[in-house]
Amino acid sequence: MQSVAIKIRGVDDVISFIDSCRGIPGRAGVVWWLALGGLFLDAFSNSALSAGLGPMARDLHLDAAQVALMTSFASWVAIAFNPIGGWMADRWGRVRPLVLAKCLAVSGAVLVMFAPGYAVILAGRFFVGMAYGIDFAIAMAMLAEFTPARLKSRLNAWQGMWYTAVCLNLVLALLFHSWHVGDSIWRYSIAATAIFGVAILVLQLLYLVESPMWLARKARLDEAADAMSRIYARAFVAAPLGERIPVLNQAQRGFANIALIFRGVYLPRTILAATVQIAQSIQYFAIGWYLPLISASLFGKDFVYATLGALLFNLFGIVGGFMSPVVGKVIGLRRASAFGFAAVFAMLLILGLYSAKMPLWLAAIVPSLFILFHSSGPGANGKTLSSLSFRSELRAGANGVVGALGSIGAALGLFVFPLFRARYGLEHTFLILAVVPLVASVICFVIRWDPTRTTVTPDNESGAPQFGGDAARESTFMNPAMEKSQR
Repeated sequence: MQSVAIKIRGVDDVISFIDSCRGIPGRAGVVWWLALGGLFLDAFSNSALSAGLGPMARDLHLDAAQVALMTSFASWVAIAFNPIGGWMADRWGRVRPLVLAKCLAVSGAVLVMFAPGYAVILAGRFFVGMAYGIDFAIAMAMLAEFTPARLKSRLNAWQGMWYTAVCLNLVLALLFHSWHVGDSIWRYSIAATAIFGVAILVLQLLYLVESPMWLARKARLDEAADAMSRIYARAFVAAPLGERIPVLNQAQRGFANIALIFRGVYLPRTILAATVQIAQSIQYFAIGWYLPLISASLFGKDFVYATLGALLFNLFGIVGGFMSPVVGKVIGLRRASAFGFAAVFAMLLILGLYSAKMPLWLAAIVPSLFILFHSSGPGANGKTLSSLSFRSELRAGANGVVGALGSIGAALGLFVFPLFRARYGLEHTFLILAVVPLVASVICFVIRWDPTRTTVTPDNESGAPQFGGDAARESTFMNPAMEKSQR
């Protein structure tokens, strides 16, 4: 007996069905993990140079300024392409820009892999920055739109995937080193990026389905019902025109959408998400990304020992990253960020004051705890906060803006570490950078918004800013009803 088709009258019906699911079933789970797989590729692309940075600098005779520009270049490019990616996703949907990002990532990897010199590497890193900027803004929005409300904190699993990619890069670096390839080892790491990129591109082409929530918010209910049928293997049908519930307070296309995230109840959410994203980017890309070099300073210049040390540190990132959804569920994303920043501040103080005097066992523990506190707390939360704080047609654009701010933080971290280290020494660099998590922790304690601590979802809340004269009257720092729901 054929089941009765479920009628879709509007976006609320889509949200209600997704929230009623006990998990992320069927093809929804495939789409979820494929979106996460794209973030794995972004992490793999970003960390591929890290594992072989020392040999690469020797191979190409790079000075500190050239290393700083090369390592940060993709992040500088991502500053522009984060909001561009968000605009593309809000206008054309999630799938096409995600596939485009994979094509760009593969193109960048091939350019770097065969680069005869420094200029071509920068060109390849330009493509990688484009891919990174587009992909992260959209993939996190898509993850949010396929996740039931009670599983919101599961979005933080992307942080565990990030460190899994970093650790895999380090393991592959040890494998390539055993092949006695010398200082050209970095080319092999980039080649592995291209292979992973092609594999994820093919899988996304085959299995991704457009977000029904985005389609419904765009009043494309026939397409939304078709997408729901494909995803959940059940019959869905768009309601007749007379029964459809119109989308109220619909944001218009274009850059006007971006202005909304700086008004009304969205303003503190934007400030919080941007603070977490900028600060975690600076602390990770100034410290975590350079762990192979830091490990060499702590454990000696031997490539194998330095890489093993970096691998040990990043294994704590896998633990913290996959713990992050649990931590966020128990204490909330905001408090997890606040306490995580405070703990990272303490670790940087210890490294800055005592790293030259530490016994070997303590020199291994403190950077490991830095990564653990970072990955289980603020590391994932900036992107997750922005993905859960805005309604569907604003979500990717908001992710683009917050991601662009995070890319500024990443670019600064990548750029300043080699310069500060060369000028001030490693210990003083740790102390200078400790200011970042300290300030971020204070801001996280002050702003009280947390999407995991409210029953109101951004796609159906009534207090969101809108176009027109009423918007100015809604520009309070925290809507009283929303503030009450936080308590």
